[in-house]
Amino acid sequence: MKLFIQIPCYNEEKTLPLTIRDLPKKIDGIDEIEILVINDGSTDRTEEVARSLGIRHIVSFTSNRGLARAFVAGIDECLRLGADIIVNTDADHQYCGDDIEKLISPILRNEADIVIGDRQVERINHFSFIKKQLQKFGSWVIRKISHTPVTDVTSGFRAFSREAALQLNVFSSFTYTLETIIQAGNKNLTIKSVKIRTNPKTRESRLFKSIPSYLKNSIITIIRVATIYRPFRVFTILGSLVFSTGFILGLRYVINIFILNQTGRTYVQSVILSGVLLLMGIMIILIGFLADLISVNRSLSEDILQRIKKLEYEHIAEKQSTTDISEKAEVRDIRTYKRDIEKKISTG
Repeated sequence: MKLFIQIPCYNEEKTLPLTIRDLPKKIDGIDEIEILVINDGSTDRTEEVARSLGIRHIVSFTSNRGLARAFVAGIDECLRLGADIIVNTDADHQYCGDDIEKLISPILRNEADIVIGDRQVERINHFSFIKKQLQKFGSWVIRKISHTPVTDVTSGFRAFSREAALQLNVFSSFTYTLETIIQAGNKNLTIKSVKIRTNPKTRESRLFKSIPSYLKNSIITIIRVATIYRPFRVFTILGSLVFSTGFILGLRYVINIFILNQTGRTYVQSVILSGVLLLMGIMIILIGFLADLISVNRSLSEDILQRIKKLEYEHIAEKQSTTDISEKAEVRDIRTYKRDIEKKISTG
């Protein structure tokens, strides 16, 4: 069983050594532990520091592409290198490395496909009251949309089984945290939350400049992902609201004219607006039907992509295994040849 711990980095030369130092060297049930650093276009010495710490696996971007792109690149590289379990952690030393064993335990016991660390935000001292309440509300919204029991949806400390990682596709360039949960819920992957510890704050968050900015990007991400995976429901709700508004305006006109006999007033604007809204509502619902058909094709495409990935990574693993066997055989041949030479020399 091979565990890969991936660490997306952007200008983390100061905190990366602390993060790597705390990572576990041995875990029961795990045969190999490897570390992968994703250098997201850092302008400092992040990559040099990673190499000096003995990190053999590094994915490096020439420019900053964002957390979501770094996360996806890390997942792909871990799968290519034969990971059975992938753990994602932040490079700012926010999470306790010792909790990785707790994080992967449900996967080792085949109880979950994805495990997300619950930071218990109410206990984080450097989070403001507003931020804590927004985190709780956001987690509640995502739970309702994804039908999953996740208690801390923005936590980046999470573990994925190989099968779960193969099925994930991130479209957002902002963050992967919300999208992967909604996607996993729609793919019927089992998600669990485990309580974890956090370390003292080392720096300000680079994901967003302010709470309003983060809220705006998060809302856009949620709407976009919900529309991708549940288009008929989203468009039907929106279309029904528009249609209902037009129907109420039309009903108001009928009541005033035919029941209350208020013929002295003109309701031309209301009638026109009512007609427009009724047509718009019907069109939006029809668009929902079309989007639902498109989503079926998307599901089929994702299934094909998963199969291609699986075949590709299995081929790479088989090729590496064959290479390793050949190298070992070559070493044995060299040793045998060396022993024969030494034997001939000794016998004169």
